[in-house]
Amino acid sequence: MPNQRQLAESVIGRLREAGHEALLAGGCVRDLLLGRPANDYDVATSALPEEVLHLYPHALTVGQAFGVVVVHDGAMQVQVATYRSDAAYSDGRHPDAVTFTDAREDALRRDFTINAMFLDPAGGKITDYVGGQKDLKKRIIRAVGDPRVRFDEDHLRMLRAVRLAAELGFDIDRATARAACDLAEKIATVSGERIAAELARLLTASAAGRRRGLELADQLGLLAHLLPEVHATRGTDQGPTVHPEGDVFVHTVLCVEHLREPTFELALAALLHDVGKPKTAMLRDGKWTFYGHAKVGEEAAAQVCRRLHLSNFERRRVTWFVRHHMNLLNWDQMREARLKRLFAHDGFEELAELWRADCLASGGTADEYEALMVRYRAMGRQEVRPTPLISGRDLIEMGLEPGPAFREILDQVYDAQLESRVTTKDDALALARKVAAGQSSPEG
Repeated sequence: MPNQRQLAESVIGRLREAGHEALLAGGCVRDLLLGRPANDYDVATSALPEEVLHLYPHALTVGQAFGVVVVHDGAMQVQVATYRSDAAYSDGRHPDAVTFTDAREDALRRDFTINAMFLDPAGGKITDYVGGQKDLKKRIIRAVGDPRVRFDEDHLRMLRAVRLAAELGFDIDRATARAACDLAEKIATVSGERIAAELARLLTASAAGRRRGLELADQLGLLAHLLPEVHATRGTDQGPTVHPEGDVFVHTVLCVEHLREPTFELALAALLHDVGKPKTAMLRDGKWTFYGHAKVGEEAAAQVCRRLHLSNFERRRVTWFVRHHMNLLNWDQMREARLKRLFAHDGFEELAELWRADCLASGGTADEYEALMVRYRAMGRQEVRPTPLISGRDLIEMGLEPGPAFREILDQVYDAQLESRVTTKDDALALARKVAAGQSSPEG
């Protein structure tokens, strides 16, 4: 099976044999010129959609109205788009109509100059109508034509400019940045799914890229409309003794930066881990306190996840990280059962990574994190999450009625098992009877 580049070049060759013009287009050209791995290989062609379908009758026609046909070979697929120019974008995402045209007009309707070049894979010739090669050398993100028009066509392009600058380490052209500032509030009209996709790429970029992307999004005014919960942490003081790095926003950006190759869920949780602080801040005896900020932050994080239309799995992970991000602070004084329950959670290693980044972002070290991970790795899986000695069936056989008390009994017995206070089933049953008797007593 060919890789994606081979499939794209094969499609180009076949289109040319049929008498059509065909070139590599868009981001793959940019990445190839930069010597970076390309995520996707797209083909632009003079062939009309029906002419592409004639050559590839089993291709997918998901975007035929916009001149896009998807050619596939097994699991591998390549988008083949007919050269086009676009009419107005009434919905801020899709053109109202398209006109099939030539390569030059196709370049002029694209988002940024560095994404608007074409490459002949056979001879290596670059076709550049918009100065993309010059901007690549200058390391600049510049909108094609009038940036206000480009951003009005698709409001997500403002965030995409930030994400590209973060990924590539480029600057944003002044006129392009100014247009984004002026139109920033329109980013809130973009669907949550599309915002989430861009945020995922920004928050999982390089460490320096994550920091730069968040700072740019804030400077351009996008963050205030995308994530007002994070923007609200600006100016929330934490005290120079505990947090010499600065306010909550500065700390948050540093925390995201210090993560090592995070998943999107972990990076988003780091971005949201202290959003509860502005609402819980209190100055007591000259010191700032934020009691309950993890719980408040969990509720805010859940709202953000719903706004971004994340899956239930993603939402559960993000909110669990935010809710428990303080739990490892005094892990060496924690009850054995509680520590083992944390170790047993499938998100523990990421939670520990969040704690590590949180410590570093506060001017601390990773020493306690390293000690914790030594303890964690020394425990076998069976020691961390042993099979329970008793179950609900055992409680029924003891003559107890099923109900809410079952969970409390089983939890207490399992905690004792984790702490090695009970090691046999008989011991576990004896403790269960004792717990059950205490629950049914007048004092209980």
